[in-house]
Amino acid sequence: MCPRRSVLLLLFIYWNAWTSAPVTGDADVQPAGEHVDVSGAGDARVNIGKCCEPEELLVDDRCTPLAETNETRWRPEFIEELEPATGRRRPIEPSYELKIGRPRCGPDEHQWHVYYYPSGPDSLAMLPNGVLRHYIVDLTKDMDENRGVYGAAMSNLDDDDDDEKEHATIHYDYQFGHYCADKAVLTEDHLVATYAMLCVPDIAVRWTDTNYLMKHAIDPAFHAVSMACYLIVAVVYFVLPQLRDLVGNIITSMTLCLVINQCASTVRIFTEFGSHISFMIADTIMYVSLMAAFFWLSALGYYVWNTFKSRNVFLRVTDGRKYCYYSLWVWGLTACMAGTAIFAHFALETNKPTVGGTAYPAQETVGWLGISVLFLCIASFIILDLCFVLTTANRIKRMSTYGRIHHKMKYSFRMFVFLYGIMSAGFFSLLVSRFKYDALLYFHIVVNLLQALFILYVCVFGQRRVTFLLGKTCNCCNTGDNTEGLDWGEEMTAINAGY
Repeated sequence: MCPRRSVLLLLFIYWNAWTSAPVTGDADVQPAGEHVDVSGAGDARVNIGKCCEPEELLVDDRCTPLAETNETRWRPEFIEELEPATGRRRPIEPSYELKIGRPRCGPDEHQWHVYYYPSGPDSLAMLPNGVLRHYIVDLTKDMDENRGVYGAAMSNLDDDDDDEKEHATIHYDYQFGHYCADKAVLTEDHLVATYAMLCVPDIAVRWTDTNYLMKHAIDPAFHAVSMACYLIVAVVYFVLPQLRDLVGNIITSMTLCLVINQCASTVRIFTEFGSHISFMIADTIMYVSLMAAFFWLSALGYYVWNTFKSRNVFLRVTDGRKYCYYSLWVWGLTACMAGTAIFAHFALETNKPTVGGTAYPAQETVGWLGISVLFLCIASFIILDLCFVLTTANRIKRMSTYGRIHHKMKYSFRMFVFLYGIMSAGFFSLLVSRFKYDALLYFHIVVNLLQALFILYVCVFGQRRVTFLLGKTCNCCNTGDNTEGLDWGEEMTAINAGY
């Protein structure tokens, strides 16, 4: 072969190989097992995390095929952009790629579940760069609002971000890899929401914060002490046979209602456990038990007033039967007023408040209409008790002589007056704590404890008869030879025992 022809053939082979080689930098290779959904224009795609497969959605936190539901596929809702020239918003939907799977949170992170639906306090929006933005209601204004999540901005909302979010004041941004989103169906609540699982960094609890210390440490401790005080009163009046008369049974029932009220109020403190409890049930029990306690107080006032008003106190009705009559009246009225309040809440309430966070769907709680029914009922009985106090005191002043039963009822009337003043002050502190001022809430926390301590003193340690019986039963608290205020049988017990 001619050398010149050989050189030309070799050059042709090299040229053909160079022009037919692929350009590796322009190829778009899709990894196996990953689904791509491309929309919009442009070659640059953003990664978006999806919790379930493209043809699946979450039904009660379980990935379910769309064929088993009546819902459509989930598509990310991108935030709108404001055009500077026209001042109008236009939707932006960039080219994106769905990455299937839930995020793997680090050791210093924890999973946080967010549900977004129209009536909820929170909302989710996808930014064009693949960042998930979570708008949250500012429930902790005293906390640091300027900390970020993975370096993303968390600041006050600008007017350009969302003019329609009146209550949303801060937002969190989560980069790809720290979230996954999908459509969720909650069958129990009959809700279709946008779900997101977020990897939130653990934040150390600041015990030096006054608000956190008062609400999450001091308040539960005071509730525990209050429950102990009420239980002591209930046990003393239930165990000692001499105190198990009508007045003692009323005191026992009233303090047990206060114990239930304190338990429900303690549950209501820890709102971060909203996925495990129902605030609607907790609030209902708290307010209804408080109302029942005031009804029992009114029953005690009526019994004392009726005894001093009646000319014949030797009625042939046992204390047990009279307690049954009072129980029917108190519990029947409590059930009636509670049913009225619940009906008003579900049928007539227009603005139902919610207690919620980002870790669980917002829960509906008792609104102002239902609370007003219960509070007005309590206020009415406080006024009725005031009438009992004034009329009974006037009756005692006009009595020249009275027997042993009236003498005993004087101590019951004295106890009723003190209980009336203590519980009325506690109810007033509860009313003022409903205002959005931390100082008033702190005031109610202290008054709640003082109310329990004062009731314990008035019902147990402030009465010589009760301390005398405790001393004889427990061989302690010996008050000496003074038997003033004791019944005839108790005086004979003291004489026979050598006291």
